[in-house]
Parts: sequence; structure tokens; C-alpha cells
Amino acid sequence: MFDTVITGLFSSTADITLGNFFIGLGSALILGLALGLMYMIKNTYTKSFVITLSILPSVVCLVIMMVSGSIGAGVAVAGTFSLVRFRSVPGTAKEIGSIFLAMAVGLACGMGYPIYALIFTALLGGVNLLLTVSKFGEAKNAELRKVLHITVPEDLEYATLFDDIFDKYLKESRMSQVKTTNLGSLNKLTYNITLKKCGCEKQLIDELRCRNGNLEINITAQSTESRELL
Repeated sequence: MFDTVITGLFSSTADITLGNFFIGLGSALILGLALGLMYMIKNTYTKSFVITLSILPSVVCLVIMMVSGSIGAGVAVAGTFSLVRFRSVPGTAKEIGSIFLAMAVGLACGMGYPIYALIFTALLGGVNLLLTVSKFGEAKNAELRKVLHITVPEDLEYATLFDDIFDKYLKESRMSQVKTTNLGSLNKLTYNITLKKCGCEKQLIDELRCRNGNLEINITAQSTESRELL
């Protein structure tokens, strides 16, 4: 029985027995739940995404079982999977990687290699979890990187108005957007900035208020995450 599991439970749909079907599908479901639990550690997630990640290996497993040995059916299924890209919003790199990981586990189970799927899940899932909880890949000085929004009167020459204040409090500043507001009577300036030190936001805002006529000023953290898959 062990040799059969290692070499593959089935090579075509004719080899799929009820026992082999439950072995492949059950292993895909268990490993999918394990992937879902690992993704919930140190990650931002929604319930719908975790559920989808958990059952995706089982879905892929069943599809691969049904098309095993049929090239035409395999091509048709590949085309169907490609349509999913146009039915979802852009996700983060971590979410996309987790989906590919779940699909690979389902593919291994569907081809009749649950032992290999288990090893793959433990190895890749463990590495992914280790990298997630560690500081590997984190941007340096991320807490100093902010987005600054300054509202100024429409007739104010703002091009170099704040340069001396920026030199005093910021390591770097770059204007990313100019937007009119309040029926064109105001301009809203957006800068990507890097502070020289933490905790100087209040002093920066106080000095900017003296230049922009005490209009709205807003500082927020820079976001590196794209829209989450739901």
C-alpha cells in the first residue's frame, strides 16, 4: 500500500477507486485546513479568504482526478481556471503565493501523491510561516515613512513654499499628487515623506500651518499593501 501511495494512486480516471478517491480528497482537505491555519498566523485576513484557501486544494484535487489522462479535458480546465483572474480584485503578493501553494497541494493530491503533498505542505508552509514571523524582507525605517497631505489656497505658490521646513524635519520628500477641492478654491498636495526622527509630526504640522493659512494637514502611514482578496 505504501509503495502505491509513493508511486501514485492512479494514472487515469479508470484507476480511481472509491478508497483512492477518499484518500486523495481527504488528504487535500486536511492539508488545505493546515494551510488556512498557518496563514492566520501573523497575517491580515478575512474569513472568506481563509475558507477559500482551505478548500481550494480539495477543488483542484477533484478536478485533476477527473481529467487525469485526458489532454483535451485538461486544456479546457486550464482555460476555466484562467478566467478566475478576471473575477477577483488584485491581491497582495502573499495572498497570491498562498493560492498557488494551495493549488500545488491540490494538484499533488489529485495526481495521487498525498505523501509528497504532505511533505510539500510541511516544508513550504513551515518556511512561509518562519519568514512571516521573522523580520526577513521588512523595509528599513518603515515607521518613518509617511504620506503628508497639505491643503493650500488656490492662489498660493506652493512649489518651494515648504522647502525649508522639509529640510528641517524630513530626510526625503517627493510630491506625488496635486488635487483641486472645494470647487477649485483649494489645492490638496500629497507628498511621500521620510521623517528624520519619530515623534516630530506635531512640530512639523505646527510649522506647516503657519504657511498654508491654518488649513487642513494630514499625516498617515505609507501603505505598501495592495487591495486584499475578499
